[in-house]
Amino acid sequence: MDFAPDDIARDYTDRARIFLDEHVLPAESVLDEQLAATPDEWGTRAIVRDLQRRAQERSLWNLFLPGEGGAGLTNLQYAPVAEVTGWSPRLAPAAFNCAAPDTGNMEVLHDFGTVEQQEKWLKPLLRAEIRSSFCMTEPDVASSDATNIGTRIRRDGDSYVISGRKWWSTGAMNPDAAIFIVMGKTDPDADRHRQQSMILVPRDTPGVEIVRPLSVFGYDDRDHGGHAEVAFHDVRVPVADLIGEEGSGFAIAQARLGPGRIHHCMRALGMGERALALMVARANSRQAFGRSLADQGVIREWVAEARITLESLRLLVLKTAWLMDTVGNRAAMTEIQSIKIAVPRAVQTIIDRAIQVHGAAGVSSDTPLPELYAGIRSLRIADGPDEVHLAGLGRAELRR
Repeated sequence: MDFAPDDIARDYTDRARIFLDEHVLPAESVLDEQLAATPDEWGTRAIVRDLQRRAQERSLWNLFLPGEGGAGLTNLQYAPVAEVTGWSPRLAPAAFNCAAPDTGNMEVLHDFGTVEQQEKWLKPLLRAEIRSSFCMTEPDVASSDATNIGTRIRRDGDSYVISGRKWWSTGAMNPDAAIFIVMGKTDPDADRHRQQSMILVPRDTPGVEIVRPLSVFGYDDRDHGGHAEVAFHDVRVPVADLIGEEGSGFAIAQARLGPGRIHHCMRALGMGERALALMVARANSRQAFGRSLADQGVIREWVAEARITLESLRLLVLKTAWLMDTVGNRAAMTEIQSIKIAVPRAVQTIIDRAIQVHGAAGVSSDTPLPELYAGIRSLRIADGPDEVHLAGLGRAELRR
């Protein structure tokens, strides 16, 4: 196993880092100003469009996608680049057109979509002309078990009719989200993993209702397009909008969530690195009880533990990326589950300690730490809660 970055990875990472330092980080305050000026608007902000134009000019575009339309990077090559974007999770992924849920939706369309679906929806997404939403989680069932999903997708002649309610549908508040990928049941009597299907629903289809925005610890995530509760009232779409075949929805979801989980973990390492950098800067610049915070033993321990943790987890993430490249996602499932559990937990602790070192400033919007904390805490639920992955990992270990 060789995890050393090759020339391609180094080139993209170096250019992404320069772009982050020179363009993205300075733009965070601009985004805040634009959000404050028009707080009721959910569309893509002008600063995001400007960054996307600059990134595209530098070929820092669709880096997550290894196939046609993407940069051609492997998971191992993409890992350090994705970590760079984690330094500014609000702006950097969107600037590089590598933001959720569009990344996962593009992968679904790339891997399972028809030529017509790719022409109509994938290509505009790859050009960032539109955004998208992924509608899987539901308020009325424990969606950590995807077989619980109750939304119905019924065949009616040349159409499918969708009825149900979703929430935490990422991006759905953004009017630029022109297409929703919806998961529902086409055959409740089939095998529990063959009941579900995925279908494309254009935003403007009659019967699609955006019920309300949802916030995470008070953050509405409107710079990404926002999470929403969405109701589907007998929404009728053509049969041609089905992704794959009936009953393939669960398998498609698992194929989608595998890369999504490692992408989240790659970015989370960057979030941890930024929190550590802020902790170090604060400790070196503040005094309490007659000496620098950096001279306090507990602070030194926190800094040391953060460095050890980040280096250790980075190796596990890189090993996971290498396995996905060499033996495939299914064979790398143990490692995917491991990082999905370990990285958000550990980075949450690092961010929490960075907040503590900052004192009252750490819980204010004067620093990015509260928003980083909200993001990393929600990641312990998104794409499967810790407990589900622990159960699966433990079951696999016991079988061995």
